[in-house]
Amino acid sequence: MTVTSADASDRTPIVDRQALADLLPVAVPAVPFGFVIGLAITESAMPAWVGWLTAPLVFAGAAQLAMITLAGSASVWAIITAVLVINTRHLMYSAALAPSFRQQPTWMRWFAPFLLVDQVFALASIQSHRSPLEFRRYYLTMAIALWLVWNTVVPLGMLIGPVVPEAWRLDYAPPIMFAGLTLFAVNKVPAGVAAIVGGFVSLMTVGLRDRLGIVVGAVVGVLAAALVEQAMANRATR
Repeated sequence: MTVTSADASDRTPIVDRQALADLLPVAVPAVPFGFVIGLAITESAMPAWVGWLTAPLVFAGAAQLAMITLAGSASVWAIITAVLVINTRHLMYSAALAPSFRQQPTWMRWFAPFLLVDQVFALASIQSHRSPLEFRRYYLTMAIALWLVWNTVVPLGMLIGPVVPEAWRLDYAPPIMFAGLTLFAVNKVPAGVAAIVGGFVSLMTVGLRDRLGIVVGAVVGVLAAALVEQAMANRATR
């Protein structure tokens, strides 16, 4: 069925509301992570204004945390390497979303990856049934909203972070974020498995250097989800 411009315009408010409603359960757990980033900035050897700029410019919590905590104790190349390793999971995200992006205009294919973080992928990956226009509207609405939330809580973390108990500060925020993905994905078995396994593995590997537990959790979670999805597909074809 062909979707006309008028039909698409009529559905725009519905798509926006759905995107924001879906974002809420995954954005809430990102709030403590943002406070952690803000706190880490205040304790880092990195100048505060440079640390603050990582929120709008980098917009990747795990990579920001690595940059901020390694500043002053590692070389620039070591920091770059750590950030690249942590962000390798984005290659898997991009591959998974490629079919949806092939139908998007060039500007969208260039701009949208900047906003592709874990929460955005968790939501966008299950929107392949939408038309290209609706997918674009959904993606941009929830991704930009998350960017605004992140760039609000990080500065707040810089202001009020010092009152947070020491035990809550750096190590356990990523598993909290994975827990939020679990809450969203309870009715999507492979995604739920990815969130649960990713959160558990990242918690178990929290002591690895350079926050590598985050990328280990993400990779293992994606592999677990792929195995579950393949098993479900095999069962469906019997």
